[in-house]
Amino acid sequence: MAESFRATHHFLTSLLITAAITITTLKSVHTTATNTEFVKSSCTITTYPRLCVASLSTHASLIQTSPKLMAHAALNITLASAKATSVMMVRLSSSSQLKPREVSAMRDCVEELGDTLDELRKSIGEMGQLIDSSYEVYMSDIQTWVSAALTDENTCTDGFEGDDMNGKVKVFVRERILVIAHLTSNALALINHFASIHG
Repeated sequence: MAESFRATHHFLTSLLITAAITITTLKSVHTTATNTEFVKSSCTITTYPRLCVASLSTHASLIQTSPKLMAHAALNITLASAKATSVMMVRLSSSSQLKPREVSAMRDCVEELGDTLDELRKSIGEMGQLIDSSYEVYMSDIQTWVSAALTDENTCTDGFEGDDMNGKVKVFVRERILVIAHLTSNALALINHFASIHG
């Protein structure tokens, strides 16, 4: 009798544990799906929604369903991309195969990217400081800096105008800067969206 009771008790305990694990797993799957859906729906307000989803969906579990965390993540991704491009362009500008005008345009571009990095870093810093009492001031600063970063990126490609520039270099630089500009544009749209729902 005691043996039968123990076996039944053991069976029920393992059944409950299995049910608890199943519920937890289903909740986790549901949460992941909800977070990913939030990223996808938030990206529809950006100018480059496919890039937005591609760059942010891997961070869905961090973003959860927070417009603020979404904007913050977009800024961090943009900063990382701008950093990587800046490092690569510094290397490229010391290439002996570039014409003096190309080297000059490349260095100007690196300088513009330096400004972009500063503006993005300041924006990320301010996003972390957002509190209700000074919200409007900080948000205004963030929007101004991200807009300025976008202008700097566009200025960078201006130096590569003209037929006397190496086609390959021009295309290469333009493609890299375009990605950063698109990421910045998306980040700004997400910041503006967050500002509109907060305000």
